[in-house]
Amino acid sequence: MESKFVPKALDYDLSPYTGLTRESWLEAGMYMLEGIFQNIDDMEKPVVVPRKETEITYPHLKASEEVQKTQRTAEVFEGLTRSFFIAAPVMRNIPDLEICGYSMADYYKNHVLRVCTKGDPLYVGTYADQQEITGHADPFKPFQQTVETCALVICLWISRGQIWDTYTKAEKDTIAEFLQSYAHENTVPQNWRLFNMLDMAFLHMEGYPIDRDIMRDHAQAILNYYVGEGWYRDGHAFDYYSCWAFNMYTAIWNLWYGYENEPYLAGKFEEQSNKLMETYGDFFDRDGWTNMWGRSNIYRNAATSAFDGNMLLRNSTGDPGLARRISSGSLMQFLGREDFLYKGIPTLGFYGQFSPLVQGYSCAESPFWLGKAFLCLHLPADHPFWTAKENNGSWEHLGEREVKVTALDGPALCFSNHQANGETILRTGKVVKRPGDEHGMWNYSKLCYNTKYPWESAPAEDVEAQQYVLRDGTTGQFSKGNVTFWYGEKDGVLYRRQFFHYDVDTECHWMQAVNLADFTVPYGVVRVDKLRLHRAPVSLTLGSYGFPDNGTEVQERREGNARAIILKGRDALGNEKQMAMTIYDGWKELKLLHSTGTNPDSEKSVVLYASTGREKQYGYEPYVLISQVITKESHEDFTAEELFPVKAVSYTDPEGCGGYGPVVIELKEGGRKEIVFEGIEGKMML
Repeated sequence: MESKFVPKALDYDLSPYTGLTRESWLEAGMYMLEGIFQNIDDMEKPVVVPRKETEITYPHLKASEEVQKTQRTAEVFEGLTRSFFIAAPVMRNIPDLEICGYSMADYYKNHVLRVCTKGDPLYVGTYADQQEITGHADPFKPFQQTVETCALVICLWISRGQIWDTYTKAEKDTIAEFLQSYAHENTVPQNWRLFNMLDMAFLHMEGYPIDRDIMRDHAQAILNYYVGEGWYRDGHAFDYYSCWAFNMYTAIWNLWYGYENEPYLAGKFEEQSNKLMETYGDFFDRDGWTNMWGRSNIYRNAATSAFDGNMLLRNSTGDPGLARRISSGSLMQFLGREDFLYKGIPTLGFYGQFSPLVQGYSCAESPFWLGKAFLCLHLPADHPFWTAKENNGSWEHLGEREVKVTALDGPALCFSNHQANGETILRTGKVVKRPGDEHGMWNYSKLCYNTKYPWESAPAEDVEAQQYVLRDGTTGQFSKGNVTFWYGEKDGVLYRRQFFHYDVDTECHWMQAVNLADFTVPYGVVRVDKLRLHRAPVSLTLGSYGFPDNGTEVQERREGNARAIILKGRDALGNEKQMAMTIYDGWKELKLLHSTGTNPDSEKSVVLYASTGREKQYGYEPYVLISQVITKESHEDFTAEELFPVKAVSYTDPEGCGGYGPVVIELKEGGRKEIVFEGIEGKMML
């Protein structure tokens, strides 16, 4: 097996950006399946794959024997159903598919029945069985198996001719009885409701009884999680679950159940998917790359499954040529890397193994959720998704130095497409994480997320990439922004507020905070932020993106009171990278921090960071902190105007501290930005 996927079937007339065709996707699916089945030495063994990480993921070795038992069955089920995401659409196109000497139809037909059959060694148990095994006192506790039943029914539908239709009536009844348990029992009150809905919809479609009131209750709740612009609130958070769960599963539910039985709900779900398509293409960069953001980053390019979901709808308005271009670009973002696989299996990381992003609800088989991207292969060969010529959406219409900014108030997402470097930068709001939840803050609270600079975990106690770190001079405590309020964009400036050590239990707002104001420039973002301090003395740092350190050249430049440090180097694949950070008012120092094991792209990394230096006292001291981070995917020098874009800064208050009134930034390229913090209080959203 090759160390990275190299497609053989290429057509640059049909796909001028990626060359990938439907045949290329089938090749990729078989490549992934070969990686899986090279680890399975017996037809009767489940998809339990090599596990590189053992401290965070389940089965948790330090858990009780009862808990480990249910976790081992969950792992078996997860390995089966998530690998089925890849196998089902491939075997739909290649019915006699063999991988590593195994008939895929025979393997999955056998193992699906086994996990549903009581008494079989691979039986994973009903909901009631899990309650009995764990002896859990909570009668409403959900189990991981509910998630996987949904994957199971989707794949049985896709591979109907190869598997489901070949079962006897008795075998179908066994599987249906197993599904009934999870379909109607307790679930998690967010995206998990969709798992129950699809279980019930599949059973209904196959002639089995369901509780229509439970179905309707779940569906109305899903509808009411909708916030606008195609996005849904998942629990409190906004992340890719909106796209790979809500916007994928509602489309399938419409086909199986909604259009016929709940036309109003189905119509709303269709309308909302089409609304997402209006801007979702701009969420990816010029290469079609997916941003590392939110939880479950090990699912990678599953984010593109929302395009496939839209293509399923009766009245889809998504652009099929753009949808395939992004799907193929994101596929190669990961499969095109040699560090993507560990013994043929996607690592527990974003690229290579990266433990800081791994979460305890995952197991070694969890990354196969990315198989949802392969569900597009169930679209027939003559579907526009496969026949339309690739196009690159907004990128084809942007000028050389133009930036397109999209700000969505509903999900509090602002994404900017930078033609100068081809990157897409995401700025988020409506974030609530507990103080000390570093995973949550890395996933959601970064000031910027960049498609070409995946987020870096803490390189030091007092420095974070793309985050402020505040040090209380009285207690010595370090705090990071764990709660972010959203105002939105006004006159080309995005306003937010981030609190340090916000107590989510008492909701006390009167603690340290910073009002965020930032605007785009061709290669990045300029920050004009204002401190909102309750107690002093304090000092702050602000980090750049993490920069891969595989031999880095460091340069320094100065202009007036501004200072810039430029880094030139290469990523783990040898691609040229360049980043610069510039500091203006409010900052005293600009430094470098070298780190190991904190960057998902490279073992070694560098973070540039600004520091206020001495501790700010309690009184009328400078409030405004001005900085810039810009990046380039080449070693061509930044110009002086790019490194130092600010021509002049004007303050309203005579002390020049920015305590009140507009702050006016005049830019060398022309134009000005007026930063006005007064009044944002009236529209702060969480």
